Amino acid sequence: MTDESIRQIAFYGKGGIGKSTTSQNTIAGMSELGQRVMIVGCDPKADSTRLMLHSKAQTSVLQLAAERGAVEDVELEEVLARGSVVYVLCVESGGPEPGVGCAGRGIITAINFLEENGAYEDIDFVSYDVLGDVVCGGFAMPIREGKAQEIYIVTSGE
Repeated sequence: MTDESIRQIAFYGKGGIGKSTTSQNTIAGMSELGQRVMIVGCDPKADSTRLMLHSKAQTSVLQLAAERGAVEDVELEEVLARGSVVYVLCVESGGPEPGVGCAGRGIITAINFLEENGAYEDIDFVSYDVLGDVVCGGFAMPIREGKAQEIYIVTSGE
């Protein structure tokens, strides 16, 4: 479980609208104000943290779990990357190739893994950047069970 003092927020919106850019810029601003923040990418493409990592691809929780045979064989340090700003930790949940499996289940697995392994210790804010095309219940994980206290929907005038 996470500490009740940690603020958890989630960004939703249609694909290509600028959700990841908005999320990462918000997190960068919070970091500049002295907040200790983590961004959790909840997109199977595992590209939600690239702006923070200067376009570097990050190994996802599910990718390592698949390589090792089980999520229990993954170490927290292997999936945390420090972003380019003062105190931003980056994590990608990852997921299966399109049409192969349930990406929402990957988000559930990744968030549970992070909680169980103490990833939220010494963090003030956690931001979930969620895939724009929500197709199953797993993508609602940041909303369910009181995970995210605030939800931001990124839109445009299109």
